[in-house]
Amino acid sequence: MKKLLIFLLIICLLPITNIQAIENDITPNAGGAILIDADSKQILYNKNADKKLFPASTTKIMTMIIMFEAINDKKISFNDQVTTSKYAASMGGSQVYLEEGESMSLEDMFKSIAIASANDASVAVSEYIAGNTDKFVAMMNQKAKELNLKNTHFENVTGLHDNNHYTCPYDLAIMASYLIKIGGNKLLNVTSLYDSYIREDTKQSFWLVNTNKLLKLYDGVDGLKTGYTKEAGYCLVTTVKRNEQRLIGVVMKESEPKTRNEEMCNLLDYGFNNYKREVIYKKDSIIEKHVVDKMNNLAINVICKEDIAYIKAKANDQKYTTKIIYKEDLLPVKKGDFVATLTVLCDDKEITSYNLYSDNDVEKATYFSKLIKTFKLFF
Repeated sequence: MKKLLIFLLIICLLPITNIQAIENDITPNAGGAILIDADSKQILYNKNADKKLFPASTTKIMTMIIMFEAINDKKISFNDQVTTSKYAASMGGSQVYLEEGESMSLEDMFKSIAIASANDASVAVSEYIAGNTDKFVAMMNQKAKELNLKNTHFENVTGLHDNNHYTCPYDLAIMASYLIKIGGNKLLNVTSLYDSYIREDTKQSFWLVNTNKLLKLYDGVDGLKTGYTKEAGYCLVTTVKRNEQRLIGVVMKESEPKTRNEEMCNLLDYGFNNYKREVIYKKDSIIEKHVVDKMNNLAINVICKEDIAYIKAKANDQKYTTKIIYKEDLLPVKKGDFVATLTVLCDDKEITSYNLYSDNDVEKATYFSKLIKTFKLFF
């Protein structure tokens, strides 16, 4: 009886939300899952979020990251013609049946990857960018380090099974967030298509059908990537934007497509039903003036290049605070330079952070100008 009373007392002290989460796990069949806000990276739900799992074709999120970085750096363009090698044409699994020596625009190669999850197109693009797949995989792993993905390692560009090729739900969500950031509408205008064509207006026109069936099953879905191998199970990374709030959901190692889709819908419903976005500063707002040279009364206007926001539970009246930490030795500073980090805290717990930038130039005072300033103080 005493043990029973202690148990009941513990249950009574648990937060109601925790009890509900225990009793009503929204992804009971997933090997791992996570839901984050795309902008702030706040975690709204997680299940084995750091567990290493096989990603299958969700690997191609990183493949597309490397491609979009090369496009944004103007090293390549969507108009470029990409020639298919013998190795690329030999790829099994999902494919668009590229032939050795066939040339196709990078844009069509991208559509083949993003919509049809084509392994042959993934290899062709990686060879075009890096020369060969080994060098491209090295770029993928380097980018994983830059994004601080601690439970990710790649062995290929497609996601075909390899025991040393793995990631985790959290890392996949961060990759997805970064891809959306650098790919923007060029990415989402394609990943949101249920079907499309490559080689249009030719005898070799090929119909692409999106592997992400949630595009027709869940309102607002505009990406992002599916995956399946026997070892990985059914995986899905999905993104939806509603009322300026973009969520990214990940489910991994599901037993069948139907369960994968149902649990992703549960995940997204949970996020939109229970959380809302609160904007603290709008994009390009002046956060404050920061004095960088007291003697010469010089200051910079500190701005944000994106909305500074956080996600709060609708049922709780959470209070937020912010703190700003500036870089040391700021001078000289140019317009657009990174100068500080703003951290958002709820109940004194750090939940997200943003970079801040200078909106004006300030030169470092010379020894002579300092001498003149000092001289004027006495006369």
